[in-house]
Amino acid sequence: MLAGSFAGHAWGMMLIAVVGTAAGVVSGVVGTGSSMMLLPVLVYTYGPKQAVPIMAVAAIVGNISKVLAWWREIDWRAVFAYSLPGAPAAALGARTLWSLPATVVDVALGLFFIAMVPARHYLQHNQRRLALWQLAAAGAVIGFLTGIVLSTGPLSVPAFVAYGLSGGAFLGSESASSVLIYVAKVLMFSNLGALPPEAWANGLIVGMTLTLGTVLGKRFVLGLTPAVFQRLLDTMLVVSGGVMLSAAWR
Repeated sequence: MLAGSFAGHAWGMMLIAVVGTAAGVVSGVVGTGSSMMLLPVLVYTYGPKQAVPIMAVAAIVGNISKVLAWWREIDWRAVFAYSLPGAPAAALGARTLWSLPATVVDVALGLFFIAMVPARHYLQHNQRRLALWQLAAAGAVIGFLTGIVLSTGPLSVPAFVAYGLSGGAFLGSESASSVLIYVAKVLMFSNLGALPPEAWANGLIVGMTLTLGTVLGKRFVLGLTPAVFQRLLDTMLVVSGGVMLSAAWR
C-alpha cells in the first residue's frame, strides 16, 4: 500500500516536471496558459484542496523568470498602473473565493475569454488603445477576478495588448504585474491557513519547471512574426475559455 502510494506520487512528480516545462514554454510564448495546463496534474498529485495555493506560489516563480528574461523591455508605467490597484483587489478576491459559487465564475469567464477574440480584433482593426488610466481600471477588475479563480491570464493578456504592448515588452510587463498580484493572493492564502510549509515547497518546485520552460520559450518568441504571435494569442484565448466552460460542467 505504501509502495503503491509512493509510486503514484513519484509518477505525479514526473508528470509535473514534463507538463510544467511544456506549460512554461507556452506561457513564455503567449503570456498565459501555464495554470490551465498544470492544474489537472497538481490535483492528481496533491489533491484539489492544495492545488490552487501551490499553483499560486508556482505562478510567482514562473513569472519572475519571465521578468528576468525580458527585463530590458518592461514598461514599468504600465506595470504599476495595472498592479497597484490590482494587488489589493486580488487579496480581496482571494477572500471572496471561499463564499462564491465557482461554477458561476467559470461559466462567465469562459464565455468572456472566447468573446475576447473578436473583441480584440475589433479594437485592433479600429486602432483603439487603452489609456494608462483604463489599464489601471482593468487591473482592479482583473486583479479581483484573479483572487477568485486560479488564473486570469486570458484577461490580462488582451488588456496589455490593447495598451499597445507586444513581444518581449508585453511578456515582461504582464509578468511583472502578475508577480505583484500573485504575491498579494499568496499572502491572503497564507493568512487563511491554506499554505503550510509543504505547500510552499511544492509550489517552488513546480515554479522551477515553469522557469525551465520559460528559458526554452524565449527562443520561440524571438523568432515570431507579429501575425503568428496574434494567432497564438487567439488560440490560447479559445482554449482557455473552453477549459473554463468544461470545468464548470464537470
